[in-house]
Amino acid sequence: MLKRTFLLAVFAVLLVLPFSGFLFFSTSYSVPLGTASSFAVLAGSTVTNTGSSTVVGSVGVYAGTSVTGFPPGVVTGGTIHQADATAKQAQSDNTAAYLSLKGQSCPATNVLTGKDLGGLTLTAGVYCFTSSAQLTGTLTLNAQGDPNALFIFQIASTLTTASGSSVVVTNGGNKCNAFWQVGSSATLGTTTAFAGSILALASITLNHGASVSGRVLAQTGAVTMDTNHVDSSMCSTGTTSTSTTTPSTTSTSSSSTTSTSVNTQVSTTCVTSAISSAKFSSSSSSTS
Repeated sequence: MLKRTFLLAVFAVLLVLPFSGFLFFSTSYSVPLGTASSFAVLAGSTVTNTGSSTVVGSVGVYAGTSVTGFPPGVVTGGTIHQADATAKQAQSDNTAAYLSLKGQSCPATNVLTGKDLGGLTLTAGVYCFTSSAQLTGTLTLNAQGDPNALFIFQIASTLTTASGSSVVVTNGGNKCNAFWQVGSSATLGTTTAFAGSILALASITLNHGASVSGRVLAQTGAVTMDTNHVDSSMCSTGTTSTSTTTPSTTSTSSSSTTSTSVNTQVSTTCVTSAISSAKFSSSSSSTS
């Protein structure tokens, strides 16, 4: 009888566990930037700068060989790598990170195709565009008090910002935890103040006066700069590991995030109840 009770209890647990995932969604996701994390600017063909740009972090190119405009551009907190082994490995890691970001699941409620990012307030999560993405004005990323809040944007085609646009991270968030996976090219308009790491399949263009708190990483094309400031110093080196939570279904207001501990307790309670039910069923069968 004990053996039968045990088997029924195990069976009940196996039935409950798959469904417990619907009770909460909180997981740790690591963006595999690898050696690319030490680069503020990385291109596939060329890096071209005009004017007095400043880059905090390394600058690199692979498989192309040309980095021009430094000076007058200045690189601090890193070095320039032109088609060397370091740049080659960084591009390999950049590709891996790009594919990893692209592979993250985007909820149907977070498809933003056809919407301008300007004026929106988004909480942590994965957001996607099945075509191009446009930012005109200010996009607010509300971390809701979580320094590990992760924002992922999957853009099938181009990313473009209008002049004077900005991405603002609020409520204790980290600018480095915003990632922009761009299926084609990214273009930042003049004086845009951007936050996060742009991983573009093709090219990245920073127009006059645009700034990026994060990284600009282009796989196959050029990175073109014009009196810009790119600073990756606030981003930790190595793999970025953060926690993701179920994102808000509305983009204009923040929503509360269910705590992992409470959700885990709920799931544990469900499993315990299932085991108790199994024991009761076994006992009832034996007495009958």
